[in-house]
Amino acid sequence: MSNQPPIGVPQGAIRFNTDSQKLEFYAKDRWYEMATDFPYLGGNGNASTDPTGNSKDQSAGSRGIFTLHTSAIDYITIPSAGDSVVFGALSSTRNNAAALASRTRAVFGSGYVPSPSDSVCVIDFVTIASTGNATSFGALTYKNYVPAAFSNQTRGIFAGGFNIPGGGNQNNISLITIASEGNGTDFGDLITSANSPEGTASPTRGLIAGGQTPTRLNRIEFITIASTGDAEDFGDLTQVKAGVAALASTTRAVFCGGYAGSVYKTIEKVEIATKGNAIDFGDLTTVRRFSGGMSDCVRGVVAAGHNPSATSNIDYFNISTGGDAVDFGDQSAAAQTSGTSNGHGGL
Repeated sequence: MSNQPPIGVPQGAIRFNTDSQKLEFYAKDRWYEMATDFPYLGGNGNASTDPTGNSKDQSAGSRGIFTLHTSAIDYITIPSAGDSVVFGALSSTRNNAAALASRTRAVFGSGYVPSPSDSVCVIDFVTIASTGNATSFGALTYKNYVPAAFSNQTRGIFAGGFNIPGGGNQNNISLITIASEGNGTDFGDLITSANSPEGTASPTRGLIAGGQTPTRLNRIEFITIASTGDAEDFGDLTQVKAGVAALASTTRAVFCGGYAGSVYKTIEKVEIATKGNAIDFGDLTTVRRFSGGMSDCVRGVVAAGHNPSATSNIDYFNISTGGDAVDFGDQSAAAQTSGTSNGHGGL
């Protein structure tokens, strides 16, 4: 493969070099090899160890973690197609807890309790390399339902959402430190108060896309994760919609599905370092909304959701090349899902 870029290649573009079998990105008039670092979760006796001292199988790959519509937590091994496996359960039964993660911890915040009807401010966490039930982490700054959630290795962010009953759409952005249990603190505000946006991140920048007021939105907003402050305009999705699944590599954010009058199967992308509108990237295997998005920076995975009834199918696609998704397997139950991983683009 030639090291010369095609005419007009944009800064931040990525490609798969078929000669070196490496991902590369384009900056300052040349291609650079991407550094990738994937956490491994198996145990075949290799010399390296996980944080608990257990040996790791370096063929295992990154783990995707997702909450089902109530309290269940499932997991998959992202490089290996197959059905999800039960991981454990949240510390309290609630619908639609939003998920984010560092390399070691997955954190689940917010949610909705149907009887009596109320949103919650609960945050809990699990250690990704193990399995088992979640442990209490703290509380968000306000009761919330269906916010966007994303993180880098250090900080977790919850943005927007809905306060039931009577609180309406939120513009709050809340911050937690993933390694330290405790309550959330105020980060800033979104430009537009909305519920059902979704978010994803590079190590430096977080993106929040879509949502409803109840009018569906095509907005994409962004924050700089290491600072605090209000969100700024990034660009627009190709469609007005809420309930998208979001995932990312270190340079590219991908938004999948969602709904307005119809439920969509669209996959669209933006380059995180460069503000601008999303462009079409391919299609999911079926229309869906409120699915769980996760990645290992190479493969994007979209789990379950509604289409418009609950589905259990899991799709995947290559983040660098795009194209239509293919079948990965099935979730343990058909349900709305919120997803994260210990190999995503924010780490």
